[in-house]
Amino acid sequence: MDATDTELDKELKATLQARGELGADYDSALVESFLEKVEQRLDATLDRRVRRHLAEERTAAARGGRTPDHPNGSFGERFGFGIVSLVLAVPLSAIGVANAGIGGLVVAWLGIVGVNMFQTGHGRRLFRGREERRAASDWED
Repeated sequence: MDATDTELDKELKATLQARGELGADYDSALVESFLEKVEQRLDATLDRRVRRHLAEERTAAARGGRTPDHPNGSFGERFGFGIVSLVLAVPLSAIGVANAGIGGLVVAWLGIVGVNMFQTGHGRRLFRGREERRAASDWED
C-alpha cells in the first residue's frame, strides 16, 4: 500500500464517519466528494505516466535511437479511445437493458467490443495517410 492508497483509505474512513454523523440525507454529497478525490488521484497518476512515457520517447530520440513504432496508434490515442468507450458503455448498457432486456445488453457489449477490436486491429490503416502527412510537415506538434 503506497502513500496515495493510505490517503484514500483515510478519506474513505472519514467519509464513512461523516455519513454516520450526518445520516443518509447527505449520502450523495459525501459520495460525490469522495469520488472527486479519487478522480484527482487518478488524474495525477495518469499525468505522471504520460509524462514518463513522453520523457522516455524523447530520451530515446535524443540518443539517436528510433522511437518505438506504435502499431495501434500513439499511447494517447489508444488510452483516449479506451476511456471514451468505457464511459459510453454505461449509457449504452442501460439503454440496451431498458429496451431489450439481457439481449440488448449483450448486443450493446458486442458492439463495444467490436468497435474496440476494429480500432486496435484495422483502425490504424485508416489514419496512415494522416500520420505520413504529419511526419512530412515542417510544423511542430
